[in-house]
Amino acid sequence: MAKFQAFRVFRENNEVVGRLDSLTVDDLDQGEVLIKTAYSAVNYKDALAGTGAGKILRHFPCNAGVDVSGTVVESQDKRFKEGDSVLVTGYEFGVDHDGGFSEYVRVPAEWVVPVPDSMSLFEAMAIGTAGFTVALCVQRLEDNNQSPELGQFIVTGATGGVGSIAVDIMSSLGYEVVALTGKSDSNDLLTNIGASHVLDRNILKLDGPPLEKGQWGGAIDNVGGDILAWLTKTTNPWGNIAAVGLAGGFKLNTTVMPFILRGVSLLGINSQGCPTNFRHHLWERLANDLAPKHLDKIVTKTVRLEDLPGVFENMLAGKTTGRTVVAIDPNE
Repeated sequence: MAKFQAFRVFRENNEVVGRLDSLTVDDLDQGEVLIKTAYSAVNYKDALAGTGAGKILRHFPCNAGVDVSGTVVESQDKRFKEGDSVLVTGYEFGVDHDGGFSEYVRVPAEWVVPVPDSMSLFEAMAIGTAGFTVALCVQRLEDNNQSPELGQFIVTGATGGVGSIAVDIMSSLGYEVVALTGKSDSNDLLTNIGASHVLDRNILKLDGPPLEKGQWGGAIDNVGGDILAWLTKTTNPWGNIAAVGLAGGFKLNTTVMPFILRGVSLLGINSQGCPTNFRHHLWERLANDLAPKHLDKIVTKTVRLEDLPGVFENMLAGKTTGRTVVAIDPNE
């Protein structure tokens, strides 16, 4: 097979650097399934990995990208055949195994998920890890008896990939969604994808008492840190908080009072390690009852592999909204 392009990350002179490189299939990490890539997507984690701003990658060199959709070229596993439309997210993909910013990927068969019949390869990556994470949040919330009757549902970091899809999906499930953001110019976007209200993060007073007036029936939190601590103090009795991210910090300064006096539950969400059968179930839900209604508004940019450094820079600087899809071979 001829050489192909990939965005590969190296450690050189004790610095992490990423750039386009020419590879052959033999250069890829091992796996039973070889996939010709159609699309990938850019997540905050990818920006950290591709620039070295975060210690994400576990070996070098490594192709970045934790998402991919495409078609099977060859498979040593009988569950998949040439021409099948498939996707890969999670596991060690793009972390400790060559990822999706590449014209070809090779992965263990256990990581491969058939793309649902009603979903295109583009839609699979418009949803990607971000949408899958939201589906996992919804499942965990439902399993713990979350319902619209508990009160307004708040989504923090609402303009990001996970946040924007969470606003879309939770509103379509009948929740009155409050979108929390520090980007005042995004109000129209957030209301257009389902937010009933937009709350400015900059006006919050985060240093209140251990318990404050209950405001939220539940939450999906992409921020962590002081925002997550504030959510624990302001969530209504029996409400649930699904903790997804740490863009605002990894430390949590709170008390046991919300948990033992109001029955608030803090649900940890780890999409990377989600079991295979559960993963397949959630992707089917994303094609059916959890299908986002506003992907055309949530996908704010479609780029090529060579555009990735600029995308990473803007994402780390907080200048991006919604989802950025990477078109690698859209004809697939």
